[in-house]
Amino acid sequence: MRALLIVLTAVEIVLLISALAFYLWRVARSLRATSANLAKVTFGVRAIETQCASIGPSVVKVNGQLRVIADALDGIAGKAEALGRG
Repeated sequence: MRALLIVLTAVEIVLLISALAFYLWRVARSLRATSANLAKVTFGVRAIETQCASIGPSVVKVNGQLRVIADALDGIAGKAEALGRG
């Protein structure tokens, strides 16, 4: 009886270690796939950053022109109001 319990305990330990090894292998495989996907995302983000680099200076230029237009609209609105009155 004692020998049977020892054998069953050994089998249980082997099964436990096998299950742990299997799930460790699956986690490692999943992490490798995640790493590959992150590399693709990083490449894409760098490409977007490169393509959008020229937007910053252009926005500053457009904002300057819009500021001039906004300042001129006050005078134009006043003139239009005066013409509307008579």
